[in-house]
Amino acid sequence: MPSDEDPIASRADDDRDLYDVATWEERTSLDGLSVALYWLLTRSAKAGVVFVAFVGLLAIVGSFGLGLVFDPAIAILLGLSAVPALGLAAYVYVSDVTTAEPLSLLVATFLLSILTATFAAILNSVLQPYFRPFGFLGLVVFFFVVVGPIEESVKLLAVRLYAYTDDRFDAVIDGAVYGAIAGLGFVVIENFVYIAQNVEMAELTVGIAALGAGDGIAALRALAGPGHVVYSAFAGYYLGLAKFNPENRGPIIVKGLVLAAAIHALYNTLVGPVTGVASGLFGIPQILALFGFVVVFQGTFGYVFLRKIWRYRDAYLDTRDAVGEDVAPELDEFEQ
Repeated sequence: MPSDEDPIASRADDDRDLYDVATWEERTSLDGLSVALYWLLTRSAKAGVVFVAFVGLLAIVGSFGLGLVFDPAIAILLGLSAVPALGLAAYVYVSDVTTAEPLSLLVATFLLSILTATFAAILNSVLQPYFRPFGFLGLVVFFFVVVGPIEESVKLLAVRLYAYTDDRFDAVIDGAVYGAIAGLGFVVIENFVYIAQNVEMAELTVGIAALGAGDGIAALRALAGPGHVVYSAFAGYYLGLAKFNPENRGPIIVKGLVLAAAIHALYNTLVGPVTGVASGLFGIPQILALFGFVVVFQGTFGYVFLRKIWRYRDAYLDTRDAVGEDVAPELDEFEQ
């Protein structure tokens, strides 16, 4: 295992000054300037990402008309479509047996996820035409190569931009909580775009009556919502694991993203064909077949994720009053 110290530092006695030789600390005005510039550059990079995402969000919302944001019918449909995802995110939140997560970080993550979702919307739109000519196979590749990885990455980015660097992000399971909240934010903006695209503007002029035309859309989006929470909660959990295992941070984050993206892409691939086959095979309406598929698919992977949370809870409670005792290593979710 490589040492964290230079050979000089590891062999020298504590009285020897190795500043600018094998060690470094802020001493001179140039050191202070370097620290300040690094802080400015890192903060500016984050601010730049947020600004670009905000501009993208304005462009997307502006394409439908800013009036839709304030339409009560759209707001009600959007709220109804997000209820299942909100319920699942709330369950993940209350399952955190460590310190409760502050509202400021939860709200910030939620809002950031709405902004970063614009990157996925733009990239998906730009790249999809390159896969469309190849039919269903091209669509499957699109889901696994573009949609899954990009959407899960932008949700994780929302956590990484702010909550991850805060000292109150102080446990592995916090990653799952913020990941779930990021998934909820993604659901809200995705559902807004979908509802705005599919509810006729003429119907909106009658205000609340638009609910009659849009309740089916809200129901469809409500079925898709919990999946986003599950996927990003998976990725978020591994982001939390990475924070407390910095020597393996990269591979751990990649593992979480691969899991989330693969489950996400698998859902997108199967939902259409399986729903169609089930509807024809059992002679049931498409919406009922879709509901059955969502319950089975999302329920299965949701249960796998919840088992991970429950194992964390059990380990936390077992070790809470036993500091220093050996703890058995946690098994991977597919090793049970």
